[in-house]
Amino acid sequence: MDRDSLLTSLNRARPCHIKFFRLNLFPTSRVELTLDANLLPSKVASPNRGDAADPATNGTAPQAFVSFARDGRDLMNQRRCGMSDPQQFASDNYSGICPEAWAAMAAANQGQAPAYGEDEWTARASDAFRVQFETACEVFFVFNGTAANSLALASLCQSYHSVICTASSHVETDECGAPEFFSNGSKLLVAPSADGKLTPQAIRSLATNRNDIHFPKPRVVTITQPTETGQVYSLAELRAISACCRELGLSLHMDGARFANACASLGCSPADMTWRAGVDVLCFGGTKNGMAVGEAILFFNGKLAEDFDYRCKQAGQLASKMRFLSASWVGMLETGAWLRNAAHGNACAARLARQIGGLPGVEILFPVEANAVFVLMSDTKLDALRDRGWRFYTFIGGGARFMFAWDSSPQRVEELAADIRQIASGAGEAGHE
Repeated sequence: MDRDSLLTSLNRARPCHIKFFRLNLFPTSRVELTLDANLLPSKVASPNRGDAADPATNGTAPQAFVSFARDGRDLMNQRRCGMSDPQQFASDNYSGICPEAWAAMAAANQGQAPAYGEDEWTARASDAFRVQFETACEVFFVFNGTAANSLALASLCQSYHSVICTASSHVETDECGAPEFFSNGSKLLVAPSADGKLTPQAIRSLATNRNDIHFPKPRVVTITQPTETGQVYSLAELRAISACCRELGLSLHMDGARFANACASLGCSPADMTWRAGVDVLCFGGTKNGMAVGEAILFFNGKLAEDFDYRCKQAGQLASKMRFLSASWVGMLETGAWLRNAAHGNACAARLARQIGGLPGVEILFPVEANAVFVLMSDTKLDALRDRGWRFYTFIGGGARFMFAWDSSPQRVEELAADIRQIASGAGEAGHE
């Protein structure tokens, strides 16, 4: 189905609280923001054919935007070379705003627009999601991932319900109790997992463990794609989890803080990895993908989104100048930057893994399937790496976590690999003997 036919069918399918605007409404003075039909999921070139060192050149974006993006990336690389702090890989949140998102925000800044999501940029971004996901999903924009996950889960639960997750999931370890807070007390039921993945067996065990009135009734399963360990659920794994959820009467929520990286890894369409696999709600991360701020919440079952706009308002997530949250999504989705950015981060992770795999005293903790590499070394070697100026976290599995983003420099990846090789060989550890 082509773009116009899809939008026509969406307009006819259901009443909408935000009017569907036709795409390609706002050519700007700096760059044309247009939705290229070749950017539909079935048309996007394989990320593997792009150049990891220059993700703006894989030929999938409109030429004017590619030129702008390439110039913007070159300028940022030049500025980075002059910075006193070398590039770090402790978090993909360290990255800046990618040129496509920046240009869209600049375009949205021309003149005035209605507030609180009544602007055409927000409608345009919502329609871009519907085209990308090939379905009439309900779309909402919030500031960050904790809010997205917590509000989405709260919309699926009552206070006496429970949510099944893994022990390493972000909702369990890194959201300060927000899922419980915004749901007025829904309990997280935690499944142990060596690799960060949930399985149908683990879900069934927790969901059927007790059914008496004294125990919080299981209602939702939440999975992270990719997982907190950097691994990606296959489509078959997602379908198996979904089938288990349907059998047990559970909704399925996907924390997609790095959803784009999973799409780039599997080479599949967003639709195949979400609603076609049985996912009910997706939180699509924009911040780690190259935006300044902002996550999108997509409900593939419209009934589950009832009154969600009120929930966002009550939680302080209704942006008055909503266009500055949504415009970046226009730049990311309509140019294909969301996928190119993710492919580049994945390629940098694979580059590091190739360089250090098999070194003595160095273990890559988990399969490298997205943009994360977890490196287990002795405390002495980790201290030696810190002494060379590298920053990293060790809160998952005790290994040093390295995350790669849209602007990660392949040269800097090589420098990290070289330092790890030298430390593994015994050089540079003398001060720690």
